[in-house]
Amino acid sequence: MIRGSIVALVTPMTAAQEVDWNAYEALLEWHIKNGTHAIVAVGTSGESATLNVEEHVDVIRFTVDKVAKRVPVIAGTGANSTAEAIHLTKAAKDVGADACLLVTPYYNKPTQEGMYLHYKAINDAVDIDQILYNVPGRTAVDLLPETVVRLAELSNVVAIKEATGDVARAKWLVQQCGDKIDILSGDDETALELIRVGGKGDISVTANVAPKLMSQMCDAALAGDFELAQTINEQLMPLHQGLFVESNPIPVKFALYKMGLIGETLRLPLTVLSEEHQPELISKLAALDLLP
Repeated sequence: MIRGSIVALVTPMTAAQEVDWNAYEALLEWHIKNGTHAIVAVGTSGESATLNVEEHVDVIRFTVDKVAKRVPVIAGTGANSTAEAIHLTKAAKDVGADACLLVTPYYNKPTQEGMYLHYKAINDAVDIDQILYNVPGRTAVDLLPETVVRLAELSNVVAIKEATGDVARAKWLVQQCGDKIDILSGDDETALELIRVGGKGDISVTANVAPKLMSQMCDAALAGDFELAQTINEQLMPLHQGLFVESNPIPVKFALYKMGLIGETLRLPLTVLSEEHQPELISKLAALDLLP
């Protein structure tokens, strides 16, 4: 089972806007060294929306090869075309990913039945562990809890990344789904509370810059030591908030750039963090002793 601190890893890029494979490999090693429990390649934080299909698969393959089974690798393979999602999910299985993360179909705003049939088609087409991903703030569609309960019956669906920040919803899903699927947070600010009500971990943006603390927080919470987990989470809270002052992954890539781990490049239409927000984020990194 995939649990704990799961980093939604950025995709470093060179000044020429090509994937920076050296920086990416260094990030993978840094995460494993610092206790990250699993790695998501080419999710939202990995700029999946601006990578072409070939690049997308190349990043997944590279991640699988370099991680070499030391931790699970989850491939972001969602799309708003069911056929494309199936294609990417098959490709991820072929290169050895352990699981796939499938965002709800964005922009075209399918019905609940449409989303159910979308996920069922992927489930039936590719025999690999599949994690649903609900993030209505980005997709303009909400995978309702009742639909998740239906999807939990599918053979390959093993979890959901619930990124609404609604802990009451997550608690209801834990109660209704039992041990059929795991409920994972997709919202760093509320991740600890989600684990407290039965969630199994956090697919995290914050883990990009503070992997050791996020790992320690999740380990403590999953072990039932909520006093320690709360202490760590209070340290991290300014960062949880600061990494969303603009659209993800703009702030987190700036943070990693200031930490000396990647270049500052993003692909358009994403841009470098606005100057007005830079000093505050730098100060939050400094407070956690994350700057070189």
